[in-house]
Amino acid sequence: MQKIVIDTNVFISAALSSDGNPAKIIKMVSEYKLDLQYNVSILIEYADVLARNKFSFSLEKQAIYLRKIVDLGSIFNPVVSTISLHDEDDRIFYDTAKQAKAILITGNIKHYPSESFIMTPSDFLATL
Repeated sequence: MQKIVIDTNVFISAALSSDGNPAKIIKMVSEYKLDLQYNVSILIEYADVLARNKFSFSLEKQAIYLRKIVDLGSIFNPVVSTISLHDEDDRIFYDTAKQAKAILITGNIKHYPSESFIMTPSDFLATL
């Protein structure tokens, strides 16, 4: 089964809309067609963004989304790398994907080095 790591922007996009490529990817995780890799740092990032007022997610919805990750995903704790990244907050996603031999799915591809395991949602779905 293909391992994936979902960047926060893709996770939030799927939570905001049941249409579109991010939602398709989450659906595939729910159907056990993809093995979602996560860790505590990724969960904290997701929780912080879900709690932002601009998204207006209720506490119940936030808990449901996070529980889904825990219930469906696999925990992977990477060693912290020293690679230079545009945004230090992206390191946990990069390190988890690289070391778990997973695909990193992100809408902010420019924030990461140009590597074959880093894809946009549409590029990822096109490879399946």
